[in-house]
Amino acid sequence: MEQKSSKKNSESEKEYSVIIKNLSVTYRTEPALWNIDLNFPKGQMIAIVGPNGAGKSTLIKAVMGLVPITAGKVSIFGKTYSKNRDKVAYVPQRGSVDWDFPTDALDVVEMGLYGKLGWFRRPNSKTRNLARECLDKVGLSNYADRQIGQLSGGQQQRVFLARALAQDAQIYLMDEPLNGVDVITEKTILSILENLKKEGKTIVMVHHELQTVDKYFDWVVMVNRNLIANGPIKEVFTKINLDRTYQEKQRMSI
Repeated sequence: MEQKSSKKNSESEKEYSVIIKNLSVTYRTEPALWNIDLNFPKGQMIAIVGPNGAGKSTLIKAVMGLVPITAGKVSIFGKTYSKNRDKVAYVPQRGSVDWDFPTDALDVVEMGLYGKLGWFRRPNSKTRNLARECLDKVGLSNYADRQIGQLSGGQQQRVFLARALAQDAQIYLMDEPLNGVDVITEKTILSILENLKKEGKTIVMVHHELQTVDKYFDWVVMVNRNLIANGPIKEVFTKINLDRTYQEKQRMSI
């Protein structure tokens, strides 16, 4: 029995980049997520959708260990996040960033390299050049020395995408990267993400615009504190599941 279980786990790790088992997250006494069983397939564009307060951002943060897990476990390529953190890049919500912090766009992108450099090694010409290349990929090579607070919302979002690109990760966790951005920025971000997918990378994005889910994504995770549905767009992104996700009040007891 143990050999069969081990073989099954090994096969799952080949197919999925992230495996989540029985995950629950509670803030004080209020459950934010409850008993989530979920896998993120490799090389896919994955949308996480649900109403406000459904636990979408919490789910991403739980994968990275940024919020305490009440129960369950998360594995990334078969290991804990702490052992595979270099394989994960994170793009936070723009509203959660202190844009008054005195740093320029190039410095922000270089911060994405600290995981590989180590916090006590100083950036060098090689890392500066890599950071500039990543800024160029998002169309901001001329803004390298611009203070981040002086950039537009779309430009700020692209800077954080450039920081994620500098990490050269296998999984990109993104919290509403298309929220409130201009058309040019949206096209730029989607084009870059499509190229990452072609390279076999996994992109997981919290997304609010339901009308574009079937256009932009291959896979959808529908949550409202509980997992409502999870799978390929054509199979699970249905009116029935949308109604269950957005119209039903989810009740849970601890």
